[in-house]
Amino acid sequence: MSYAPKALQALVEAASPPDLELRFRAMFGGIMAYADGQAFASLSNVGLALKMSGAEYVALSALPGVEPLRYEPDQPLCKSYLVLPDPMRSDPDGLRSWTARSAAGLKPNDKKTRKSSARGS
Repeated sequence: MSYAPKALQALVEAASPPDLELRFRAMFGGIMAYADGQAFASLSNVGLALKMSGAEYVALSALPGVEPLRYEPDQPLCKSYLVLPDPMRSDPDGLRSWTARSAAGLKPNDKKTRKSSARGS
């Protein structure tokens, strides 16, 4: 099945927690979603894939129908993105929960801090 990235973008926007600062950028025929400046979701013809790590990755990957992201059959699996099955995308509360968990697992963006520290030395 092929998905429309713009439709997935609308779904992510509607299901994301209201305090999450979202941005979207076109990437290789799809869209990358950013939460507070960090990539957290891939929206492509493959579907909606959330970036997860650690225990959250294990928990999400254990759910029925969830699979590691692979853009093309001959490409390797993405190690941190998991594609959500149709039933999960049609559950706004569940999707909001997983979106929040994905965003919460992002490493803090400390590039500004490092640049400021480097200048001050």
